[in-house]
Amino acid sequence: MSKTEQALPRLYLDHAATTPMTEAARAALAEGCAIWANPSSPHAEGRAAKRALEDARAAVARALGWKHEILFTSGASESLSIALTRAMAEQRFVGAIDHDAVLRAAPEAIVMPVGPDGVLRLPDLSGPRAVVTVQWANSETGVRQPIAQLAEAIHAAGHILLLDAAQMPPGADPEVIEHADLVALSAHKRGGPPGIGALLVRDLALLAPTGGQERGYRPGTENMPGVLGYAAALAEAEPDHAELRAHLDDAIRRSGGIVVADASRRHPAIASYHMPGKPSAAQLIQFDLAQISVSAGSACASGSLKPSHVLAALGWDVDAGREVVRVSFGRTTTREDVDRFVSAWRAIARGKRVL
Repeated sequence: MSKTEQALPRLYLDHAATTPMTEAARAALAEGCAIWANPSSPHAEGRAAKRALEDARAAVARALGWKHEILFTSGASESLSIALTRAMAEQRFVGAIDHDAVLRAAPEAIVMPVGPDGVLRLPDLSGPRAVVTVQWANSETGVRQPIAQLAEAIHAAGHILLLDAAQMPPGADPEVIEHADLVALSAHKRGGPPGIGALLVRDLALLAPTGGQERGYRPGTENMPGVLGYAAALAEAEPDHAELRAHLDDAIRRSGGIVVADASRRHPAIASYHMPGKPSAAQLIQFDLAQISVSAGSACASGSLKPSHVLAALGWDVDAGREVVRVSFGRTTTREDVDRFVSAWRAIARGKRVL
């Protein structure tokens, strides 16, 4: 490794996998560690812990604009599992581009296709009551679904809309507030600690209870430090990276790359790019040597570098799908960071050494 390479700071562009905790979240996490009593205990220490827990629940509700129930979980995967396995419904519909956590939780579900644009194509929804999963944004391509339009058809058929909103930024989203019945959320993708998330529930009658904590819908002592850290993270707004992502999209096009789902409405901080003739595995190694962290899809899949089921659902062949990398921005990502990535991209595409 040259002195130039050694001098380069690491550039992290994989925030869709996980993102650093904010300072406020770290401080709240430490505060939560000091509130050590069990919130279910009836004594003074337990009551104080219960108040802190419910204050944090109210803070999460305010940050999201949600006026219904909130159940704290270990993360989006558990939230999705609870919703899919315990919803008061007889069928499950999942999207072909859904996260592996959804597909694992509902292996017998009816799979809904997407078009080349990554947007769901709803099948015939007639039949018994079902849970229908829709993504707020895909974690690989960033494609946003038309929630209001899909919700109209789903609710007209008498079904329950489950929204996988693990990638949704903090703040109140009118489409979510108005249309979603169940919403799965993750803290560590929003500047909060790992191991905590939430399931927003419009009406607890939608779920079969199991007893225990969290209104009787999730047994286990609450993760007080995680809950407080999550509430603190959600109170901090994230920058709108739409212009920054548009700048990167344009630079990739001009460099001979292909923007996945280019014409679709997409997450302002997530995008995937195809570098023809260069396998993703080789790209990741070269980017890493250039001190740049990106991925080849969702973190759950990119570790094995298996073909992306998301790209396959969009109609990409296996070979082309193996030449795609994902870039995702965080709170501190700058235009200079993007330009540095583009320079490395161009060098790799031309088969040159990345400096």
